[in-house]
Amino acid sequence: MTVAVLTGVPGVGATTLAEHGLEELSERDVEYEVVSFGTVMLEVARDEGLVEERDEMRKLPSETQRDVQRQAGERISDMAEDANIMVDTHCTISTPEGYLPGLPKWVLDGLQPDVIVLVEATADEILFRRLDDETRERDFEGTEEITEHQEMNRAAAMSYATLTGATVKTIENSDGGLEEAASELADTLE
Repeated sequence: MTVAVLTGVPGVGATTLAEHGLEELSERDVEYEVVSFGTVMLEVARDEGLVEERDEMRKLPSETQRDVQRQAGERISDMAEDANIMVDTHCTISTPEGYLPGLPKWVLDGLQPDVIVLVEATADEILFRRLDDETRERDFEGTEEITEHQEMNRAAAMSYATLTGATVKTIENSDGGLEEAASELADTLE
């Protein structure tokens, strides 16, 4: 079993990259199950009666978010016993109180990822992708905030690797470069 964490700031296209990477992996007869950490967190938060919608979670008190993360990590750990898992998540979460680790130690202890794939794009590309996405209600961040968020993600990814022994791979998901990025992802996970 391999556990890969696929991560990036909101709007970088990590979920789309995961979908295309899975297609390429399938063509190579390598199977992964993609698990959205945020979706599992939402299931936990809904089960607890804390939120109704995904975007409400980041406004929960940090202590509550940590408990929801822990429970989600336990659920995903159970899934990872029988299959290759690609965990689609955010490396850090921008909250009103500051940046919250997306994969704190208590989550990493359960997941024990083999590789952390950090998906990046330019701040301008991410900003325009967010503005075009009508399916989400995100707080506005300008290019300076997006750049800072990506810098925080790089630092967090290396910290996560230090705690687990995982490698960190950065993949550029530039506009028009999705297929190349998907091939790079498949090469990394094969």
